[in-house]
Amino acid sequence: MEETQQPPPQPRLPLCDSLMIWLQTFNTASPCQDVKQLTNGVAMAQVLHQIDVAWFNESWLSRIKEDVGDNWRIKASNLKKVLQGIMSYYHEFLGQQISEALIPDLNQITECSDPVELGRLLQLILGCAINCEKKQEHIQNIMTLEESVQHVVMTAIQELMSKEILSSPPNDAVGELEQQLKRVLEELREALAEKEELRQRCEELDMQVTTLQDEKNSLVSENEMMNEKLDQLDGSFDDPNTVVAKKYFHAQLQLEQLQEENFRLEAAKDDYRVHCEELEKQLIEFQHRNDELTSLAEETRALKDEIDVLRATSDKANKLESTVEIYRQKLQDLNDLRKQVKTLQETNMMYMHNTVSLEEELKKANAARTQLETYKRQVQDLHVKLSSESKRADTLAFEMKRLEEKHEALLKEKERLIEQRDTLKETNEELRCSQVQQDHLNQTGASATKSYENLAAEIMPVEYREVFIRLQHENKMLRLQQEGSENERIEELQEQLEQKHRKMNELETEQRLSKERIRELQQQIEDLQKSLQEQGSKSEGESSSKLKQKLEAHMEKLTEVHEDLQKKQALIEDLQPDLNQNVQKINELEAALQKKDEDMKAMEERYKMYLEKARNVIKTLDPKLNPASAEIMLLRKQLAEKERRIEILESECKVAKFRDYEEKLIVSAWYNKSLFL
Repeated sequence: MEETQQPPPQPRLPLCDSLMIWLQTFNTASPCQDVKQLTNGVAMAQVLHQIDVAWFNESWLSRIKEDVGDNWRIKASNLKKVLQGIMSYYHEFLGQQISEALIPDLNQITECSDPVELGRLLQLILGCAINCEKKQEHIQNIMTLEESVQHVVMTAIQELMSKEILSSPPNDAVGELEQQLKRVLEELREALAEKEELRQRCEELDMQVTTLQDEKNSLVSENEMMNEKLDQLDGSFDDPNTVVAKKYFHAQLQLEQLQEENFRLEAAKDDYRVHCEELEKQLIEFQHRNDELTSLAEETRALKDEIDVLRATSDKANKLESTVEIYRQKLQDLNDLRKQVKTLQETNMMYMHNTVSLEEELKKANAARTQLETYKRQVQDLHVKLSSESKRADTLAFEMKRLEEKHEALLKEKERLIEQRDTLKETNEELRCSQVQQDHLNQTGASATKSYENLAAEIMPVEYREVFIRLQHENKMLRLQQEGSENERIEELQEQLEQKHRKMNELETEQRLSKERIRELQQQIEDLQKSLQEQGSKSEGESSSKLKQKLEAHMEKLTEVHEDLQKKQALIEDLQPDLNQNVQKINELEAALQKKDEDMKAMEERYKMYLEKARNVIKTLDPKLNPASAEIMLLRKQLAEKERRIEILESECKVAKFRDYEEKLIVSAWYNKSLFL
């Protein structure tokens, strides 16, 4: 049996208090004012970390859980880790073996807050402090305490030094057996704690299974009640407009939902059943392990009894040799275990390689995701560019149409100028012929025969003809002035009409783009509604709220776009009456102009008829007009020069018109560009 020297509790009480006063000199983060504050082991672990930072490093300190509360299992786990660290420090770093009398009972500390056992644990921490590399510093700190506290601390140090056993070769086997025994006991305690936790988990799962079974039974009963009501109301379901039929459809929907919920609960029940079976298997395995550990504990107790006998009687060396042989066999088993550890390390390396490859694939996927986002942004930019280009194409088409209309107007103006040129040529020829005829009449005078006098009497006098030609010229000039004023009026109206057309075209393009935007927003709303419906059956948490917010935002955007569209349509409707009035005015003016053109054509035809008669008379009077040939040539030259000058003026007019047109195009381009910006 164990050789334990249980000291009396009275001298341990001041030992615990004095060591607590000494422990407060380390200024730990956790409080250490009373016994209850030390039962969690956090303050003691921090003191050990300050005593030897290299041995009790940060990784060891992180294993101590700080948020303990009233959980005695976590307290016991922390104290066990502290005690294991102290024992390994004594055995491996200091080369000393701790006596059984100095090992505290951790269960008494955690459950009863026993100051005696806590004093033993603090005494071991004191031994670590006076044997570490900074022992001079710690001894000086002890000397700064009160005299009574110094006396108790020195007594504890002497007691600790008197009960320490140095490591020696004959007793190595005994120390190893004791260490194995302690490890087995600790594993047994851990197995019991795990068993208790698994038992509690099984109870919780059983309670969940019972609650799910109750819910299933209630759903089955509700289903039966619904089926009965369905059988009773079968006759009234022929007419779909009745209230009973509507209730039937509503109940049918509820029945389908309840069936889906029942299927879900059945699946959850099966999952819990499988999980419960797995937990039962684990419980059986832990029970087998517990049995093995208990058998091992019994074996260790037997071995400990043998150790006690060996300590009492030194003449039983044969038994020690047999135990040495046993440990040699265990060393062979240890080699096998090392091989197994090596294989496990190889498998672990393989898993690590797999994780590295998976991380690389994840990085590639993230890169592809970022590239996809860039593509999405590019698509959005291209959509914006497409809308701007469509606006530009519409404006250019409108400008092209306007230019074609202007081109047609210029062609008409050119034809009109050609006609005016022809009329001027004819009037020039008529004037020249009348002048020649007058000269000829003055020369021939009285020598004309009676037949010629009768023919001249039939012809209109020269004065009347000149008056007629002058009046006709004035009529043409007045007509040209009237046509110029009317053309200016028509051009003004056409400019207003073009501005209205341009504005309407811009509004139509904006309306078309707004409709496209509305279609896109409606598509997004439909997608959001679908995703909301899909996720609404699964969960009604944060994702649904976010989708609702997105849906509300899109609806607000859609309403804003609708309002803009309505405003633009109202503006188009306001412009439509003005446009119709302008078109009507232009049509009236064109009709009046056409009527005047017809009148002028009729007058020109009559004038040509009279002129033809005069030419015939002149030809009959004198077919050979040699003296007038020089004047005719001069008049022809003057007429050709006038025609050339008219062509120069026409070309200059065309150049000026083209310049005006280019300036208008530049102004409209800048205007459109400012609109786009």
